[in-house]
Amino acid sequence: MSDSPAQITYDDFCKLDLRVGKIVEAADHPNADKLLVLQVDLGDERRQLCAGLKGYYEPDQLVGRSIVVVANLAPRTMRGLESQGMLLAASNDDHSQVILLTTAEDIAAGSSVS
Repeated sequence: MSDSPAQITYDDFCKLDLRVGKIVEAADHPNADKLLVLQVDLGDERRQLCAGLKGYYEPDQLVGRSIVVVANLAPRTMRGLESQGMLLAASNDDHSQVILLTTAEDIAAGSSVS
């Protein structure tokens, strides 16, 4: 078992802006073997996310899914493309299985996750 991450306070957790995003487009990243480029509707805006999902999902499997997004993460350039947030996914220790966290029921894009 690996070391546990440092504990955070409730106030730290409250700083996260977790929102439902609906994937409207998905494609292979042109400059990366493991990344997919997603266009995500967050209700009041559209964001581009780069996610290490290639090999676990085909792009067409992702379109239409409602996911959980960390919306207030600072943008980061990943292999030449800007990623404007991060999606949440679960994985086992060796990353042989990666599961995208989705909503069980339909809810509007941009809805708050708490």
